Amino acid sequence: MSKFKFIKITKRKKIRYLSVNKYSKLFVVFLHGFMSDLEGSKPKAFMKFCKKKGIGFLGLEYSGHGKSSGEFTKGNITSWTKDAKFLIKKIVNKNNFILIGSSMGAWISLNVFKDFNKQICGFLGIGSAPEFLEKLMWNKFNKKIKKEIITKKLYYLKHGDYEYPISYQLIRDGRKNKVLKKSINSKIQITMIHGKKDEVVPVVFSKKILKIFKNSKKKLVLIPNGDHSLSSNKNLKKIIKELNLITKNI
Repeated sequence: MSKFKFIKITKRKKIRYLSVNKYSKLFVVFLHGFMSDLEGSKPKAFMKFCKKKGIGFLGLEYSGHGKSSGEFTKGNITSWTKDAKFLIKKIVNKNNFILIGSSMGAWISLNVFKDFNKQICGFLGIGSAPEFLEKLMWNKFNKKIKKEIITKKLYYLKHGDYEYPISYQLIRDGRKNKVLKKSINSKIQITMIHGKKDEVVPVVFSKKILKIFKNSKKKLVLIPNGDHSLSSNKNLKKIIKELNLITKNI
């Protein structure tokens, strides 16, 4: 595993990231999910693939995530998108790249298209969750939870073994980052991978992303026993296989 690096965005803000083959003409950019980081099996598998193929790799931890600086509760889709754009400009520069967005990372990926449309030559989504803050959280919260978020500005949402601090500013910012009614005119390979047993994000969200791309070569890969993370070795092999197909078509 390559060593993690840090890059300063401002005097008080530094982002932790991973990169290999920085002189490559083609990169893979991995954007992780909500409250996730680069310690998991997915970024390791993608970086290993890139090393083997001689492709550049960039993975970053948004502010308030992993070992990057900042408070998670003060971050939002807008600020995390800015983190991603900054690192892409610095590390990938003007080279072409394939985006991999995991869960919330797919939402941030869609935000990134606006600035890098001409450089993006492939997009792979894993359990994609665009607009999840409104559609999968706020709309499903009862009146008591909504009142607590509005008055106390924070609510700790329990899900399995995890507890997610949901701030009101995060919810409101999500509404400013609507992507599902957009249209992206890009003739690239778009592959959405989703587990049929995903209990966090329904498959329809991956289908909605495919509708955004009118002129692309589109593909939906459903994994029969796949959960939301798709982090098992078996599932990772399927994801890598799809990533390899995208690189071959470039």
